[in-house]
Amino acid sequence: MTRKKTFISIVDDGFSVEGTIEFSGELLIRGHVGGKVKGNTVTIAEEGAASADMRVERLTIGGRFDGDVHASVELVVLPTGRCDGRVQCRSLVVHEGGRLNADVRQLGRQEAYLEKKLSAPAKPVIDL
Repeated sequence: MTRKKTFISIVDDGFSVEGTIEFSGELLIRGHVGGKVKGNTVTIAEEGAASADMRVERLTIGGRFDGDVHASVELVVLPTGRCDGRVQCRSLVVHEGGRLNADVRQLGRQEAYLEKKLSAPAKPVIDL
């Protein structure tokens, strides 16, 4: 039985990254990230912050996010989280106490699917 490897990357408290970040797996932000971020799952911890253009599958905000986010699957704002900017996502959850001050556009099922599969080889899609 082969297990799928899960990669976890951490930008720790007191650490700041500016530029372009591309990753697979999970990224935990406890410090500060600025620039462009592209990958699977991002979690901004309560002490973390990001000022970025993010293109991810899932984003969970427990700290502060300012910028543009395209979350092809889900965006979650936790009670300690704050999100400012522009948001495109398929599913949106804002917990009580969480703050969302953004222009929000909900992605349709097909848009979310196409974004996720952009790098995959083209295959016919049958939507039943």
